[in-house]
Amino acid sequence: MNKPAARISALSLSLMLLAGCATTSLVSTPESPAQSQALALIEQGKPRDAALQLEALAATLRGGARSNALADAAWAWHLAGDSARARSLLGQVTARQLTGASLQRYQLASAELALADKQPAQALALLKDHADSVHPSLRTRWSLARASALQATGDAFGAATERARAHAGLTGTARSENQAAISGLLGTLDDATLRSRAAALPANDPLYNFAGRALIARGLPLPRPFDRDGAAQFDTSKRPPAMSDGYRPPAKLAVLLPLSGRLATAAQPVRDGLLSAYYGETRRRPEVNFFDTAGTPAGALAAYDKAVASGADFVVGPLGRDEVDAVYGRQQLPVPVLGLNRGKDAPPAGSAGFSLAPEDDGIVAAEYMRGRERSKALVINSSDDTGRRAAAAFAQRFAQRGGSVAATIAISETVGDISAQVRNAGAVDAVFLAVRAPQARLLAPQLALAGAGGATRVGTSQLTTGSGKVEEDVALDGIIYPNEAWNVRSVSGVPSAAQVAQTLPSARGAASRLFAFGADAWKISAYLDKLATEGGLDGATGTLYLDSNGNILRQPAWSTFSGGRPMPIAGGR
Repeated sequence: MNKPAARISALSLSLMLLAGCATTSLVSTPESPAQSQALALIEQGKPRDAALQLEALAATLRGGARSNALADAAWAWHLAGDSARARSLLGQVTARQLTGASLQRYQLASAELALADKQPAQALALLKDHADSVHPSLRTRWSLARASALQATGDAFGAATERARAHAGLTGTARSENQAAISGLLGTLDDATLRSRAAALPANDPLYNFAGRALIARGLPLPRPFDRDGAAQFDTSKRPPAMSDGYRPPAKLAVLLPLSGRLATAAQPVRDGLLSAYYGETRRRPEVNFFDTAGTPAGALAAYDKAVASGADFVVGPLGRDEVDAVYGRQQLPVPVLGLNRGKDAPPAGSAGFSLAPEDDGIVAAEYMRGRERSKALVINSSDDTGRRAAAAFAQRFAQRGGSVAATIAISETVGDISAQVRNAGAVDAVFLAVRAPQARLLAPQLALAGAGGATRVGTSQLTTGSGKVEEDVALDGIIYPNEAWNVRSVSGVPSAAQVAQTLPSARGAASRLFAFGADAWKISAYLDKLATEGGLDGATGTLYLDSNGNILRQPAWSTFSGGRPMPIAGGR
C-alpha cells in the first residue's frame, strides 16, 4: 500500500466523517414519535442528547424495537465521540432483530469502529451492501468507510471508486481532501493499469472523470471524452451548425481584457494571439468586440454587462484572477464565459476556464519524473508567487505518486550559494527547478558541484524567461521543461511561433507564451462543442481537453536545452 496515500486517507477520513458529509435527514421510519424526536437531535448537532434519549427509550421497549433503539443510541454515542459507550451498546444489540436504517446505522458504526481497530476485513463484511441501497443520510459516510477498508486491504482502485461515489455528498475541506485522496490512490497505479481500468469504467461512473484527469496529467490519451451531466453542458443553440472538422464559432464574440491598468502588459500578447488566430481562419468568423476591464473586479463585471448588452453569445475573459472570481461569483451567467485564469471556484454551469497556472507545471513535472521512476526529488523554487505555487503542486503530486521530496530550497532573485543545502538533502535522483533562466544558469553548476548533477532536472515553462543568449544558455543544457506545442510542432490553424515572432514583438520571448494562450482562447471558443464531446484539440499551448468541471486541461510538449538552444524531445515526452 502506498504510504503517502495512506496518510491522506487517515486524515481525510476523520475530517470527512465528522464534518463533510451531506446533511440529509437521519430520520428513517421511526418506531415511535419519541425515537423520531431523539434522532432529530443528531441533525441539530446534539448527538449526546440524542444518545441519552434513545437509551432511555430502549429501556422501555422489548424485542426488535429495543434493538433498533439501542443501535440508534450506539450510533449517536459514536457520533458524540464516546466509542466506549457505543461499543457497549452495540454488544447488547441482537443484530438479527434490526431493520431499516437502524440496521444500517448499526453496521456503519460497527464498521467504523472495526477500522479504528485496524480490522478492515471485518469492516467490509459489515458494509457489503452498495451505498445506493442504504439510507440517503448514510450513503456518503458508508462509501468513505468502504474506501478506507478497501485501501487497507490493498485495493487502491476500489478505494478510489468508493471515494468518487462519496464525492458529490461532500463540501468544503472534506471535498478537497477527498479529491486529493482519490488522486493519491490513482497515483499508486502504473500507466498500463490506470489506462485499462479507466477504459473499463462504464459511462457516467463517478470515478471516470478523476481517472481521466490523472491520464491527461501523465500525458496519456483518454479512452473517451469526459462524462458531462446536464449542468456541465454548453448552450451553443445560437451558433450555425458545425463544419466537418467541428468548427462552430459563436455568432457574436466578446473579449474581456485589461487593456488598461496594471495587467495591460499581459493583456497585449493575449489580444494579439487571439486576433492572429482569428484572422488566420478563412471560414465564417463571428463579429468580435473587445471590452476593457481595467484589471479590477468591478471593471470585469461592468465589461461583462456591456458584452451581454451588445448581444454577444459567448465571452472570452476576463484575465486577472480577481476578475475571474468576480464574474464566476455571479453563478448564473446569461452568456457563458471562457475565463482566462483559474478562479477559486469552478466555472459556473455552462461556462469554462482556461489558464496557464503554475500548479499545472508542477503537476506535469511530477508526473514526468514518476513516469521515469524517479523517487527522491530536491525542489528549488523562486520566492515569488509563481515559484511557490509550482513547487507546492509538485510536492503534493510527487508524494501522491509515491515519491518523496528530500528538501525544498527557496531562492531569492539574486541566487546565493546553496551548495550546503543541496548536500544536506542527500542523494536525489530528480531536481525540480521552479525558476527562471537567469536563476537556473547560476544553479546548474552548484548542483553539479554538490553531487546532484546526475539527477534528472525538470523545470517549469518559466525556464525560458530570460533565455536567448546561446553562450549563456549552455548552462541550461539537459534541463527538461514543458513547452508550448507551437514551439515544437506545427499546429493546425495557428501560425508557427517563429513565423509570428518575425513580425509581432508580442510573440517573442516571455510574451510568446501568452500569445499562444490567446490563440488557443479563440480556438476553444470556435471548437467548444468538439472539445466537450471529443476532446484532444490540437492547440498552440498543447493538446487541450475539457473536463467535467468546465476546466480546460493541457498536455504540453516537452523540450530540453542542448548546446544552449531549446530543442524538442522526440515524441514530445
